[in-house]
Amino acid sequence: MNYQETVQYLYNQMPAYQRVGSAAYKAGLDNSLALDAYFEHPHRHYRTIHIAGTNGKGSTSHLLAAILHESGYKVGLYTSPHLIDFRERIRVNGEMINKQFVVDFVKNHRHAFEPIMPSFFELTMEMAFLYFQHMEVDVAIVETGLGGRLDSTNIISPNLSIITNIGFDHMQYLGDTLPKIAAEKAGIIKPETPVVIGEVENDEIREVFLEKATRENAPIIFAEDVMDNFSSKIAANGWILNNDSYQNLRSELGGGMQNKNARTVLASIQELLKLGYKIPNHAMYDGFANVVELTGLMGRWQTLQEKPKVVCDTGHNAHAIRYIAKQLSNEKYKTLHIIFGMANDKDSISVLSIMPKNAIYYFTQASIERALNVDILAEKADEYGLHGEKYSTVKLALEAATRNANEFDFIFIGGSSFVVADALALIQITGK
Repeated sequence: MNYQETVQYLYNQMPAYQRVGSAAYKAGLDNSLALDAYFEHPHRHYRTIHIAGTNGKGSTSHLLAAILHESGYKVGLYTSPHLIDFRERIRVNGEMINKQFVVDFVKNHRHAFEPIMPSFFELTMEMAFLYFQHMEVDVAIVETGLGGRLDSTNIISPNLSIITNIGFDHMQYLGDTLPKIAAEKAGIIKPETPVVIGEVENDEIREVFLEKATRENAPIIFAEDVMDNFSSKIAANGWILNNDSYQNLRSELGGGMQNKNARTVLASIQELLKLGYKIPNHAMYDGFANVVELTGLMGRWQTLQEKPKVVCDTGHNAHAIRYIAKQLSNEKYKTLHIIFGMANDKDSISVLSIMPKNAIYYFTQASIERALNVDILAEKADEYGLHGEKYSTVKLALEAATRNANEFDFIFIGGSSFVVADALALIQITGK
């Protein structure tokens, strides 16, 4: 098989949650442990940092990877989902995994992993761990998939655990209350391993983390407590962050959600320094200022075009959409156009209830099985005063919005990672 055939095999033999949803979900660590034993525990050959959370774990992972890379470390980065290319999930110093490695991994090992019947995520995770060993990384940053306690990645023994925040998402797997979801995410807290908690909405969630950390004798750090002098402001060339250790830190990622991610990263850097990591000041400034170029991060309040300004963001649940709605309210424009679609397993009511009403909507659905039908989406949106036209593809929605908007307008693309992925692929193809 060539590379394209190999990736198609992975999708077909081990259905990806990204594409089909719950049919691809496998709770428990049995498959991961079996795969890991077969490959002789590759993640034990380098240090790891483990990151969970409802939102922000991708941005946090990429920021840490950029900073550590600029500090002179060889850094593996495992994240999900991908937007355009499967290889986005597995990077070393920003470079995507070699295509031939993907082909050889399946060719050489399918006889061993097919009887195990792993999920797509379980198998690609082990591919990442093996690739990082092959590339002799110094440290790998590993992002969880859905939860924590039963997440496939929870077989590693990290130097540092990070939980960005807790919000309502994947409730069918993680629980229907925030404390229940927090308990699942807290599953990545390991014995005597420090854990940084990025954002805590209430004392009940805080108590869940404190109890787990106490049981594991794990030092726990709440970023909101240790970064009380943290501040941020918008400037001409991005967001400017300040705290006691770093002044006028320019961040390439901006907005309310990203500022909370930045605070989490700064608290995490403090802990990594205590653990003996060498992170010079210039690495902090270079990492924050150049995270997109250094790591290939896409879809986080990403500006795709000016006049009219076109921005996309992968935020897809109420916790993230609150920040997006606030960010949109701070933008200056004549008319707001929103290209919007959702996955069929998301809480559309919670999201639609907080979306801006002063906008023209272009309701659509992404090119995946999990996409919420556009007719259903538009009908639900109408109940919340969100009005617009329906488009069967993101391509048609993007063409309509671009046709209708003038240079003083603003076009936002979001509601789903998959809508953003379709838009990014189109813009990449057309060269816009």
